[in-house]
Amino acid sequence: MRKVDTLLLNGTVVTMNDKRDVFSPGAVAIHGAEIVAVGTAERISSLVEADTVVDCSDRIIIPGLINAHTHIAMTLLRGLADDLRLDVWLLGYMMPVEREFVSPDFVDVGTRLGCAEMLLSGITTFNDMYYFEDAVARATADVGMRAVLGQTVLKFPAPDAESYDESLELCRQFIAEWYDHPLITPAISPHAPYTTTEDILKASSALALQTNAPIHIHLSETALEVRDARRDFGHPPIEYVETLGLFDAKVIAAHCVHIQDHEIPLLSKHGVGVAHNPSSNLKLASGFAPVLRMRQAGVAVGIGTDGPASNNDLDMFEEIRLASFLPKATTGDPTALPAPEVFAMATIEGAAALHMADVIGSLEVGKLADIVVIAQEGPHATPRYHLNPSNIYSHLVYAAKATDVRDVWVHGRQLLRERQLLTIDLVDVRRRAAEIAEQINAFMQEREGSLLNKTLAIGGFEQQETFEVQVKVAVDDLEAVEERLRQCGFPVVKQSVRQQFDTYFLFGGEERRYLRYREDNELTGGEEGPFPASLAVHPSYRLSLMEGIHERVYQNSVILSRSRYTAQATYSLRFYREYFAPQAELEIVKWRNRYRILFQETELAVNFDRITRPQHMGTFVEIKSRTWSASDAEHKAQLISQLLDRLGLEVDVKGEGDYLRMLEKR
Repeated sequence: MRKVDTLLLNGTVVTMNDKRDVFSPGAVAIHGAEIVAVGTAERISSLVEADTVVDCSDRIIIPGLINAHTHIAMTLLRGLADDLRLDVWLLGYMMPVEREFVSPDFVDVGTRLGCAEMLLSGITTFNDMYYFEDAVARATADVGMRAVLGQTVLKFPAPDAESYDESLELCRQFIAEWYDHPLITPAISPHAPYTTTEDILKASSALALQTNAPIHIHLSETALEVRDARRDFGHPPIEYVETLGLFDAKVIAAHCVHIQDHEIPLLSKHGVGVAHNPSSNLKLASGFAPVLRMRQAGVAVGIGTDGPASNNDLDMFEEIRLASFLPKATTGDPTALPAPEVFAMATIEGAAALHMADVIGSLEVGKLADIVVIAQEGPHATPRYHLNPSNIYSHLVYAAKATDVRDVWVHGRQLLRERQLLTIDLVDVRRRAAEIAEQINAFMQEREGSLLNKTLAIGGFEQQETFEVQVKVAVDDLEAVEERLRQCGFPVVKQSVRQQFDTYFLFGGEERRYLRYREDNELTGGEEGPFPASLAVHPSYRLSLMEGIHERVYQNSVILSRSRYTAQATYSLRFYREYFAPQAELEIVKWRNRYRILFQETELAVNFDRITRPQHMGTFVEIKSRTWSASDAEHKAQLISQLLDRLGLEVDVKGEGDYLRMLEKR
């Protein structure tokens, strides 16, 4: 008889091999890191003698479940911000908090917490993408789990790298350090096409081919991402990265929700694995991935939980159940994706999606001993039928729960025994997690309570105060005043015609701060005159944090005002509306004929404005100039007063200041 380390005996063995053999009662023998025998209990007992025999009577022995996509350290951000769109959730909350808090210690705690949750859910292998992935690797290897770990690469600064060059160098170092580790497969993770560049994707592919490391990337997660990709790259995301040669490497594509029909054969052709994330896609309203069509085309589709901040758990049994229900509901066909097929997605097909089906995903001789034992004594597990081979899969997919997991082995080492974690001090991990959560909570309370802090959190703002000296004069005949300006013969530095859409977010309070989102369309190519009829539009977008306070009022109601921070608006109006959640909103639309003139050797802006929304607000001449000192402001205020006189304008409403204040007074 062959001597082995461990014998799992008398359970129902669900092998997930090519024949989908099920042995009941069955047995699995482990020696070292490998499975050395699988079959009926009677046969295997006659072949091996084990140091340890585990009685699995009335239990199910399955391959370890494979979590095909997650961001494990985000366990520490679970519940921080929910019920938001993906872009607001990611760019407005997750990334700002990560920039502030993510460190090797943060990642270590989050990884150990996530490993505990996954082991208790029967997960033995996970595919991760995060920052400080070396710290993820050390914690994972210490716990004893198996993982494909992707070092994130972004086009903007990340918690662990100031540039993508630095991120790629971290990838190189990470791969070199963990290459050929028995548990850790190092990977390269360019986050997504919209958060990287063509150069990053090409460099990632080259590095992957050079080192044989897999690539883990988000693709076609939302409809907005696909629309933007068509606009920015001329292709939808999957087609775009294929043109760059990314699929020459071993790729694991997360989500693929809004994949185009012609892109599915591209995935199949290049052997790209897909990670389907049902809970996350539902919670973020990303949509329904075409799992049936991808699988019919030969694409290996695994199941992932996504990160715990967007799910909000790491329960693979919940994901398996949802993965089965979704295609039934979306197609109206209850036979779509039956239980045996969806269970394969969580085991052997998930292994194929991770390009690891040769070593994990099924209980077969020669494969690594990643094994889970499921209890059967719960009321939800009673009764059990054996009418056909699918009954066992129906139980695993539709009735079994994470709490049924009793024992877990990874690489032949037992990590969970009767639901007791053997390699994780969960009490200490939870204590450390609570300490970090308190710090994040304090940070978020301060941020959410300050419009300034919330504005700065999303980045891109010039952190300086911009002062303006300005006056607005209501006029009846705008064209006549413009003609007087021309007759004065002042040198014109630049003249342009624009249509501006200003959306003001109002927040109340004594500070009277507000945000202005401006869509500024410069119009060219039309007929001459203040408001051309046939124009080419050149839009730009800007966001400004404004002060509702007038610093000073000079003669002729010339006002010194300020905007605290300003930036290019890189996100949509809808994003800012949902992120800032203003108490009220006002919109002003105007046609503007802008002149930049030299008046007594000082540049001034003279704007001829026709307000079209709200209606009947009127027409105005605005004269303004930026200023940086009190003496300069005084000088420019005097010049503006003189220019008013030259143009024959009188200010009849003292202290009007800006259009928002005028509108509020109406």
